Amino acid sequence: MDFSLSAEQEEIRAHILALCARFDDAYWLEHDREGTFPHEFHAAIAQGKWLGIAMPEEFGGAGLGITEAAIMMQAVAESGAAMSGASAIHMNIFGLNPVVVFGNEAQKRRMLPPLIAGSDKACFAVTEPDAGLNTTEIKTQARKCGDQYIVIGTKIWISTAQVANKMLLLARTTPLGEARRRTQGLTLFYTDIDRARMEIREIPKMGRSAVDSNTVFIDGLCVPESDRIGAEGEGFRAILHGMNPERILIAAEAVGIGRAALHRAARYARERVVFGRPIGQNQAIQHPLAQRFVELEAANLMMLKAASLYDQNRACGAEANAAKYLAGEAGFKACETALMTHGGMGYAKEYHVERYLREVLIARIAPVSPQMTLNFIAERVLGLPKSY
Repeated sequence: MDFSLSAEQEEIRAHILALCARFDDAYWLEHDREGTFPHEFHAAIAQGKWLGIAMPEEFGGAGLGITEAAIMMQAVAESGAAMSGASAIHMNIFGLNPVVVFGNEAQKRRMLPPLIAGSDKACFAVTEPDAGLNTTEIKTQARKCGDQYIVIGTKIWISTAQVANKMLLLARTTPLGEARRRTQGLTLFYTDIDRARMEIREIPKMGRSAVDSNTVFIDGLCVPESDRIGAEGEGFRAILHGMNPERILIAAEAVGIGRAALHRAARYARERVVFGRPIGQNQAIQHPLAQRFVELEAANLMMLKAASLYDQNRACGAEANAAKYLAGEAGFKACETALMTHGGMGYAKEYHVERYLREVLIARIAPVSPQMTLNFIAERVLGLPKSY
């Protein structure tokens, strides 16, 4: 089994790194400071036809796999764009996989090409304030009225909702108490954002200021029946088709950020001279950096294994979750070590490692916490009883 990149995959990586080189550290620092969306970067990715890397060719995509998408997203993060760059396009890469799997032909032809072209920007509206990771407990209701649904509810931590015009929305069409099982009665929609029926309130946060996160209050949003993805009440099954790819891409991005941080730290350690010698000559600096390299490479191999399994239509839940866990931890430790290697200058924005540290935390927290990831492995792999 060989997880070395093929010539074609190496070419994808090289193309993305070359594109990202047009958006230097100053670009990302400015967008982080100003809290403005990187529209120019998003447009460049769209113009290069990269948004459809894992979408079917008949709708304008490249028809490649999640492996190639992960290589692309890792290169974006590794370029120094970190999560500010990755999150600007992340949803477009994997988010509409439920439409690819469950959408009818008319929906695919209507929904996929504008997203691939970059004329549509989508957000992912699943999480709610009182449900968290317990998706079956969501309270947002979609009530059928003729040939449309009326939606009322609240979503939280919805990325890019300030700039998006489309929303992948999960809502209850059958109250939980009336459903035969907890996962039944949830319905998935891909629909227009109607700001007259929604209040989108940005959440101030510690990192990734270039990409907004929001609480979304929905009051009477009208969703045409033609925007429903799959059968009514089967949305939970549909949304699962985006979860493993998301974990794989998050893992790839975390490794990318960790590599960017490690590269900066090693360069600084070679150049910074104290007591007449470069600090990188000291094993107290060398060993932590070497450990971070080892951890990042191990996480990367697990990510590639998960992506390979997914692209072969084989079960990959354990591997995708393990990759997300390992990469989130390894990426965080690499960024922390990079900051400490810089000493006091690591705390200064001009060296960028403090931004990497703030942004890599996302990969530890989202889309699922490290503890819930371990719960999944304990229950589904080791056969241990459910603990919550």
